[in-house]
Amino acid sequence: MASLPPLDWLRTFETSARHENFTEAGLELGLTQAAVSQQIRKLEAHLGVTLFHRLARGVELTAEGDAYLPSVRSSLHALARSTEDLFGKKGAKVITIACPASIASLWLVPRLSWIREARPNVTLSIASIHRPADYEAINADIEIRFGTGNWEGKIATHLFSEVLSPICAPHLLQGIDKNMWQNLPCIRLAGRRSGWSEWAIEAKISPPRKTAIRFDSFITALDAAKAGVGVLLASLPLSEGALSRGDVVRLSPIELAMPSGNWLVRKEAGQMRADIEEVCRLISHAVPLNSKLFG
Repeated sequence: MASLPPLDWLRTFETSARHENFTEAGLELGLTQAAVSQQIRKLEAHLGVTLFHRLARGVELTAEGDAYLPSVRSSLHALARSTEDLFGKKGAKVITIACPASIASLWLVPRLSWIREARPNVTLSIASIHRPADYEAINADIEIRFGTGNWEGKIATHLFSEVLSPICAPHLLQGIDKNMWQNLPCIRLAGRRSGWSEWAIEAKISPPRKTAIRFDSFITALDAAKAGVGVLLASLPLSEGALSRGDVVRLSPIELAMPSGNWLVRKEAGQMRADIEEVCRLISHAVPLNSKLFG
């Protein structure tokens, strides 16, 4: 069995593979380009294989290097995680999560107690996003974004799909035939978003024609629906709490599935603290509060 190479060589190998450039790897590690190149040469000599093709503007893994990288990366991550868990500072560590206010209030907050129980030494800071540019300005440790899962330089894990269906307060149906709810006033959301027309095509019925009020926030639109202002074409994942409490009821089993969804977005592997990786795992495994609410 070959002796293990020094840990510094392995860290330099993983960092160089991630950047595909010895100079950029050196900037992350606090080494010169020459020092990085020397450590890689020593590692290659130790293993008896060439790990990188040297190119004009960087490096590229050889077949041997590509086969070796997953084991090195997972071992470094496991060592970092164990060190953090066993010997990390006992004080609270702050992890920033950036997401739209509706996601924070209606989806994330109901799950925070579970996350806090699993990681009691972590302090979570929730930053509300109002426009896409806010993500770059905040530069959070973890992001929850709406889209198709493609963000350059990031790893995205699908959290939940966006599914729309009409809801209203139970008392709004008193004294009317439930099948005639389309005659009730409807609540609309401002902005570019699939709405009543698309859902009505899916349901093969006529959409509501009377608009009660328009909101620029799903949180306030949901509050209005709970208050009996009108019928809301609601995000079912974000309405799960209100539905489970009986604040609102579903009016139809028909659902409109959106092409985009909500994703957990984080930095590439090897760039995160162990506690951040663990919180990402906890969030990505969060289950619906009441799976029976969904069709």
